[in-house]
Amino acid sequence: MANDMRADAVVIGSGPGGYPAAIRLGQLGLKPIVVEKGEPGGVCLNVGCIPSKALIHAAKTYEKITKSEDMGIFVSEPPTADMTKMQSWKGGVVKKLTGGVKQLVKANGGEMVFGEARVEKGKEGHRVVVSGKNGEQVIETKNVVLATGARPIVIPGFDPDGKRVIDSTGALALDEVPGRMAVIGGGYIGLELGTVFAKLGTKVTVVEALDSILTGMEPECVKVIQKKLRKMGIEVITNAKAKGWEEKGDRAVLTIETKDGDATLDTDKILSSVGRRPNSENLGLEALGVATDEGGYVKVDKQQRTNVPGVYAIGDVAGGMLLAHKATKEGEVVAEVIAGHKGEMDARTIPAVVFTDPELASTGLTAEEAEKAGYEIKVGKFPMAALGRALSVNDTEGFCKIVADANSEEILGLHIVGNGASDLISEGALAVEMGAVLHDISLTIHPHPTLSEGIMEAAAAALKEAIHIVNR
Repeated sequence: MANDMRADAVVIGSGPGGYPAAIRLGQLGLKPIVVEKGEPGGVCLNVGCIPSKALIHAAKTYEKITKSEDMGIFVSEPPTADMTKMQSWKGGVVKKLTGGVKQLVKANGGEMVFGEARVEKGKEGHRVVVSGKNGEQVIETKNVVLATGARPIVIPGFDPDGKRVIDSTGALALDEVPGRMAVIGGGYIGLELGTVFAKLGTKVTVVEALDSILTGMEPECVKVIQKKLRKMGIEVITNAKAKGWEEKGDRAVLTIETKDGDATLDTDKILSSVGRRPNSENLGLEALGVATDEGGYVKVDKQQRTNVPGVYAIGDVAGGMLLAHKATKEGEVVAEVIAGHKGEMDARTIPAVVFTDPELASTGLTAEEAEKAGYEIKVGKFPMAALGRALSVNDTEGFCKIVADANSEEILGLHIVGNGASDLISEGALAVEMGAVLHDISLTIHPHPTLSEGIMEAAAAALKEAIHIVNR
C-alpha cells in the first residue's frame, strides 16, 4: 500500500460537478484531490453532453447540405456521411475538453488520482481508499464530495450487447449508419439521438410508455417537435411498452405492448433510453450511514450536506434535475460551504434544453404550472417566422413564449422552441432569477436582425404592445 495522502477535500468524480468543485476549492485556498475511475470529465464530456452535441451538429450540417436548393445552392453529387470520420472529429472535440479538465485542476492546486474510491471513517474524519492500477492509495481528509453521477437504466431483457441493443454510450460510438433503429423512451436523450440518425438516413421508430413524448416540458413547444419528427419520417408510438426482442436472420424483432395488443417492429438497432440511475453503490455509504432515498439518490440539504458530517453530494447522484449545469453550480456551492463561506443552492430556476431539431428550451413555470400554483397569468407568444433573422437563415419553425404574473407582471417562465433556443434561454433564466417584469425585457433594445428579438416581442405581446405581429 502506498503512503497515505492528505487533502482538505476529496472529490469523487471529475464530471461537470466534480471538477468545478475542485477548481473552486483550490481558488479558496484549500487542497483538493479528485478521484476518477474513468476519463476526466465524466459522462458529460466523454459520452454525454459534448459528443452528442457534436454529432447533432454534424447531422444538422449534413441535412442542410441536402436541402440547400431553396437558397440557390446545388450539390452536384449526393453528399455522403462517413461515420468513421465523424467519430474521429467528435473524438477530437472530446479530447480537447477532457485534457483541459486535468490542466485546470492542476493549475488551481489540485491533484487527480485514478481508480475506484471507497469512503471509510478515518483518523481526522474520513479516509478514501482508491483502488487503481498501482494498488491501493489512502487519502486522509475531513471532507468528501460525492460527484459520481448516474448511468443509463437497463430494462430487463434489454442489456446492451453492443450489437443489437445499445444505450446512449453505444449510440454515440456507432461507426456506421443503421438502416433501422427502434428507440425505447421518448425523453430528451432518445429523441436527440434518434434525430441524429434519422437525418443521416436511418428509419427511426420511437416507443414511449406514456401518452406523450418529452413529459414535463412545455406542451405547446412539444407539439412543434412532434410535427417536425413526423416531417422527418420518425414514427412515434405512445402508450407502448417494450416487452422483449429476438434475433431473426438479419434483423432484430422488437415486441411492444400497445393499447391494441402486442405488435412487432423489425429493426437493426434497439436504443434503450428510459432514464438514468445514480452511481451510489460500492462507495461505502451504507457503512458510513449516509442516507439515500428509494431510488438510491443521496439525500442532501441546500448546502449539499448529507446526514453524515463532512460528507457532501452534488450532481446527478444527489438527484433533482439531472443536468450538467445544475451539477456545476452545486460543485461551486459545496466548495464555498467547505471553505466556510455562507453559500447554498438557492437558484430560483434551472433552465433545461432539448437539442432536437428544432431545439426546445425552458426555464421557470409553464402556463399550466403557474395557474396550478394560483397565479393569474399573462402570456405573450411570438413566432420565429416573423423574425427577419429566422427567415434569412431559412429556419423559421417555433416560437418564444413568456409567462408572467398578470398583477405584478413579474416573469414566471420563458419557453422557446426553434433555432438557437439553447442559447436564447439564458435571458429568461436571468429574468426569472432577478425577478424582472415584462417591461424590463420589452423596453430593452435588442439588436436587429437577431433571434433574441423574439423574446423582446413575446414580452411586448404579453402587454399587447408587440410591433411585428397583430396583438390579440
